[in-house]
Amino acid sequence: MTLDPITLGVIQAGLQQVCDEMDLAFSRAAFSPVIAEADDRSDGIYSAIDGALIAQGARGLPVFVGTMQFSTRHILERIAQGLTLPPDPGDVYIVNDPYLGGTHLMDVRFATPFYRDGKIWCWLSNTGHWPDTGGMVPGGFSASATSAEQEGLRLPPVKLFKKGALDPEIYAIITSNIRIAETRIGDVKAQAAALLTGAQRLSALLDRYGDPTVEAAIAEIRTRAATQMRAMIATIPAGTWTAKAFIDSDGVVDEPLTIALAVTREGPDLAFDFAGSSAPCAGPMNSVRATTLSSVYLAMRHIFPEVPISAGAFDPLHVTGIEHTFLDAHYPRPVSGCAAEVSQRIAEAVFAALVPALPERVIAAPAGTSGNFALGGHDPERGRDYVMYQISGGGYGGNADHDGLSNGCSTIGISKAPPVEIMEQQYPVLYRRYALHENSAGAGRHRGGFGLDYEVELLRGTARASFVMDHGRFGPQGALGGRDGGKNRVEIIRNGETQTPEHLSKAQDIPLSPGDRVRVRTPGGGGYGPPAARDPAAVAEDVRLGRYAPEEAAALFGLRPTAPAAAARPISTPPPRRG
Repeated sequence: MTLDPITLGVIQAGLQQVCDEMDLAFSRAAFSPVIAEADDRSDGIYSAIDGALIAQGARGLPVFVGTMQFSTRHILERIAQGLTLPPDPGDVYIVNDPYLGGTHLMDVRFATPFYRDGKIWCWLSNTGHWPDTGGMVPGGFSASATSAEQEGLRLPPVKLFKKGALDPEIYAIITSNIRIAETRIGDVKAQAAALLTGAQRLSALLDRYGDPTVEAAIAEIRTRAATQMRAMIATIPAGTWTAKAFIDSDGVVDEPLTIALAVTREGPDLAFDFAGSSAPCAGPMNSVRATTLSSVYLAMRHIFPEVPISAGAFDPLHVTGIEHTFLDAHYPRPVSGCAAEVSQRIAEAVFAALVPALPERVIAAPAGTSGNFALGGHDPERGRDYVMYQISGGGYGGNADHDGLSNGCSTIGISKAPPVEIMEQQYPVLYRRYALHENSAGAGRHRGGFGLDYEVELLRGTARASFVMDHGRFGPQGALGGRDGGKNRVEIIRNGETQTPEHLSKAQDIPLSPGDRVRVRTPGGGGYGPPAARDPAAVAEDVRLGRYAPEEAAALFGLRPTAPAAAARPISTPPPRRG
């Protein structure tokens, strides 16, 4: 069937709209701030044949573009092998196993078959970040875990809903192994409702245009996505481009981990060879294969955003050399840092390798950390336990056209920090500070963006704090002569004494009492181009706004701005929002 361009474009937009509405339904109905406010979730449509991505919403996390495709494929394979019960209409499978196309255990996936005329036409799937799935520490981000069991409850694909009804036995097993179980039903029902919304909207689209027309459009979109990606790859000069990125430590052994990358344009395709990267590590900074591949895909989506989201966009991208490295973790390696931290460092390596080849398109390194901060404790005033999860923004890298965005979302997604007011309402904490991380932007012709500086105080009860962050040892890389961005800084203030974690931005089970505080200063983005080439007026404006002291500006950019600096510095900035 040949489709005219207008019909093809309308159906393509319609498929994405289905996913967008699933995303909105999920966030609006969820109980947990990390989903309802921070939008740490994603929804998509996947092939009934091989689980290949058909469409994903623009409001979903980019890192889930690849991983949800792999997890759906694993469900199909396990059904075919008899390892998972075959589906009936109304069934919803739950899975969070990192080694079956997942990320970390807190990213919980739901998948349901979508039927037309009694046959499975496609699968609808979504992922939501649950605040806790058990394990050693509240929130699941154990900085010193050495096995998957220490990180939380691991679920293979099982039917949580059977023919539309929640299975009370499966649900009881889950809630018996996680913290704050009484509130989980809100997220579970929101996640299932999003799939129901998707089924209703997709049915309407198919009824309007007919199954054969929509099926032809999906096939054409996949073909065109591959063609467009290859057309973009053709703009890269022939040759091999290399780079390295470093992770501070694995949380157990205080030594850096290396991501070594060689990107080669091989005719119309692009090869990403990670041979020479560090071996599997003891701590939780291993990455599973699905996350590693998805990190490459999302990096290329940043570079070539024109290419539509479809499995076809991934066909020309070939990843090799990850076997026997920490980028291809197998059970029981711990992986809590893979999606939020290692994935961003993989993307950083891709940017660093390709910025000389595509200087007009590729940015200097962004902050590259989600700033995972979990606080679990008991609130005596409300008589209940809680698990608070905080993600943070950071600076984006400068680029050929302008400075980097300050306090932007992480490289891997659109997740934003929940509003301070919501966090203070939900948990016994007070934010003493929420401001830009001054002087954190990497100097350059176009400087990086500034990170975030926040300080949170425990008001009552007792709690335990845990961190899995990165870029505390090395700042985000500058590009083409630009300087590195500022490093991540974590401080714990207890009894008037300030402590820094041994692994800089990774620690767990830190006891807090009322009045104790945690201060986090997230990285700024890397600078782009030589700092001396920066417009003096732009330097003067940064000084006027209090982002640099005059002497800092002189040292970084090799000149002293002539404009007078403002007497007062800004003390706050709103939480990061979607760009």
